Amino acid sequence: MTLPLGILDQSPIPEGATGGTALRNSIDLAALADALGYSRYWVAEHHGTPGLACASPEVLIPLLAGATRRIRVGSGGIMLPHYSPLKVAETFSMLAGLFPGRIDLGIGRAAGTDPTTTRALRRDRQHVPADDFIEQLTELLAYFPASAERLALRSPLPGGPEKPAVSLLGSSMQSALWAAEMGLPYVFADFINANGASIAARYRDTFRPSERLAAPRVMVAAWTVCAETDEEARDLAAPFQMMMIQLFRGVLIAVPPVDKAKAFLAELGTPPERLGVHRRLIAGSPARVEAALGELAAEYRADELLLVNILHDHGTRRRSYELVAERMIPTPT
Repeated sequence: MTLPLGILDQSPIPEGATGGTALRNSIDLAALADALGYSRYWVAEHHGTPGLACASPEVLIPLLAGATRRIRVGSGGIMLPHYSPLKVAETFSMLAGLFPGRIDLGIGRAAGTDPTTTRALRRDRQHVPADDFIEQLTELLAYFPASAERLALRSPLPGGPEKPAVSLLGSSMQSALWAAEMGLPYVFADFINANGASIAARYRDTFRPSERLAAPRVMVAAWTVCAETDEEARDLAAPFQMMMIQLFRGVLIAVPPVDKAKAFLAELGTPPERLGVHRRLIAGSPARVEAALGELAAEYRADELLLVNILHDHGTRRRSYELVAERMIPTPT
């Protein structure tokens, strides 16, 4: 398989560690990804959880870009309903000005947290906000016109004329239809919904070429854990499985150690491959992971894959991405 491979990082916080440690681990992993030849490194936005450290991708992105040389860096994604489109445009304009040609702005619609925290993030807590995501997205795109002529008609952004590459993230048909209508790249979260092949196909079928993108482009983000053996990879995936099961129960936890997670799963009698409804886990040796990612790419007709995992030990997390790169990424020049 010769598709570009990127990384989607959720900045996991190991049990017993701090959020600061997790964020520094993200910077370290980005530098490794750059050296290994990964195509891009995106960081996610989550709020109010003890297990994931990045609440503000826009804070972490310049540190990642400063620690790397060639890899694209960006958000996967910014949860636009929390923010003013102009503020997001100005922030990512600054980033694009600082790191020309390397900044991605992935936009999501989800809250990235629970309802109580969502309310706390709102400036106006007296009224339920309107569901105006499509209007927000339209406004945001207008701040980054594709042509220089249209750019001249807008109020100047601080990083101009540089601008980020905008993509729409999602795990449902609605997000696919919006991405197609607006002529944007579409990033599907298979790690949330593994039944997305038909959604990606609908995006391709209804895509309208735009000044930003002449043909549809599908990226797929998938849970991927790689180790020297299949058994070791399954063991390394146990902490994430425990986190997911506890999440479905309404319990938020930091990333537990492998032994603790294995004991938890054994007590429940949970099969190693089970993550929950509509969840897919790719875990195994380099050969097994390569075959599974090839099948995934073919299923979605993907143009690029983004790998995401949550492991307790940062060293084994680094090694997971090293093993995939050794098997699947040409040596960077």
